[in-house]
This record gives sequence, structure tokens and C-alpha cells, in this order.
Amino acid sequence: MTTSSMPVPAGAPTTTEPAEAPKQTRARRRSPRLKQGQANWVVKIVLLVICLLWVVPTIGLFVTSFRTADAVNSSGWWTVFASPFDFTQWTLDNYRETLFPTGRENGMANAFLNSLVVAVPSTVIPILIAAFAAYAFTFMRFKGRDTLFVLIVALLVVPNQVALVPLLQVYGSLGLNGTFLAVWLAHAGFGMPLAIFILRGYMQTLPRSVIESASVDGASHFTTFWRLIIPMSVPALAAFAIFQFLWTWNDLLIALLFIGAGPNEVVQVNLAANVGGLGQGWQLLTAGAFVSMIVPLLVFIGLQRYFVRGLTAGSVKG
Repeated sequence: MTTSSMPVPAGAPTTTEPAEAPKQTRARRRSPRLKQGQANWVVKIVLLVICLLWVVPTIGLFVTSFRTADAVNSSGWWTVFASPFDFTQWTLDNYRETLFPTGRENGMANAFLNSLVVAVPSTVIPILIAAFAAYAFTFMRFKGRDTLFVLIVALLVVPNQVALVPLLQVYGSLGLNGTFLAVWLAHAGFGMPLAIFILRGYMQTLPRSVIESASVDGASHFTTFWRLIIPMSVPALAAFAIFQFLWTWNDLLIALLFIGAGPNEVVQVNLAANVGGLGQGWQLLTAGAFVSMIVPLLVFIGLQRYFVRGLTAGSVKG
């Protein structure tokens, strides 16, 4: 009989791998596991460097917008940190001249209001229409529903520039060129396919039991849509609102074609005119550029908590 087959006495202590347990304990102490969502110091440093590289141009734009013309032409913006309390290099005239220029009728202040007049309806109109369409494609059954949805989504691959010349001809015959209505309709039409696609994907993730309960209680489609679907679809609506607002606010081509320069010109058209007309006074351009950045930054910061949730909610079913 070998020793390995000998029975172990009843009261004898049993030990398994006595040398391995302390090693494993020491290994756990040396390399603790990171909690979910927690990054190590290498990732944090890399992200910090990327953020700094991303923010540096904006910082330079902001600093230059407050510097005098002589300071801008004689030294770089980073030199202000050597003597930040030298107030001879700082001025507010850049913003005053940009917003309320002397010798010119249309300043950035008027263009800023025009951009709001263009961007807000151009965002609200496609959201309202696309929300109705997405509800119909999701919760209503009618002949050709899927085919019609595919045709609408297929419009996403069509470049917007293809429709500009026909739109100019149609608007010219209707007398809409140079009006805000022309830009509203153009942006609403160009943004509609993406809005329907995003909202339908999100509405498909909503619980159908809620809609069925509302139908059993006698609620109409309009009541169900307005009182149930719209409140539950706020993340998707906000996600598309960010896209559409930033697109319309930063747009130059459509605003230049359908409105152009003049009393109704928007921020981007006014800024483009300053680029060609101010010559060496580019410190004024930095002030104008920073003014044009304020509203998009506020919109994104205010709605960013809905952004990722609204975009990813319809990507996976179940």
C-alpha cells in the first residue's frame, strides 16, 4: 500500500497548497482590481493630454479676442501669460466693433438674432413632423409602411447640394428667396430623414404594453402620441435637436444662397464677410468667431446628458 492511498485520521488537519495561498494574497494586494468605470493613471494622463490639445486653440482664440491690434501683430497670444496684469494689451474694443461696428449697418449683434430666428424654427419644425412620422412607422400599420420608410432613409445618402439649384428655382418662382421661410423649409427638408430614422429607432425600444393599455382605455393616436410617446422620447428628441441646431447655426452655404448678405444675414454670413473685408484686423475675427461659438456650446452642454442615451437607445433591441 502506497502512502498516497493511506487513510487520513479523523482529527488530523488538512492543508492544500500551503505555499500558494500567501502568494495569491500578496498578488492581490500588489495589483488591486479597478472598479467598473474606473481608469488607471496612464489612461487619465492620455485623456488629459488630448483634452489640452483640443482646448488650446479655443484658449488662443479667446485670449486673442481681448488683445489690441498692436499686441496681436507684435507677439503671439501665449506671451500674455508672461505679464497677464499688463492692462495695456487688453481691450474690449474688438467685441464692441464686432457687435456694433462703426460705418457698417449690419453688425454681429443683428446677425446673432437672425441666426436664432433661423436655427430655432429649423430645429423645431423637423422634430415635430418627424416625431409624428416616426410614431406612424412604429405603432401604426398601413400598406407600404416599410417600403416608404426605406425610401425616406435612402434620402440620407443623397447630397444636399443636388437639391440646391431646383430649390432656388422653386423659391424664386414663389418669391421666397431672401426670406427666413426659405431657409426654414430647406433645413427642415434636409434634416427630416435623419430625424425619422433616429426617432423611429428609439420608439421601437419603448414598451408596447403602455401603448396597448392606452388603446384599451380608449385613448386616440394623438393622445397616445402627445401624452405618452413624446415624454418618453425626450432623450432622442434632445439628441436630434443638438444635431439639427448645430447644423443650422454653423451653416453657411444654405444661408448664403437663400438669404445672402443684408439685413437678414446670419452669423456665419456676417463672419465670412468680415474675413474678406477686414484685412489685417483679424483680431476682430477672433471676437466674432468666439461670439458665434457661445450658443452651440451652451446648447451642447445643456443637452449633453440626453445625447448618448438618445443615440444608442435604438441601436440594440431588447
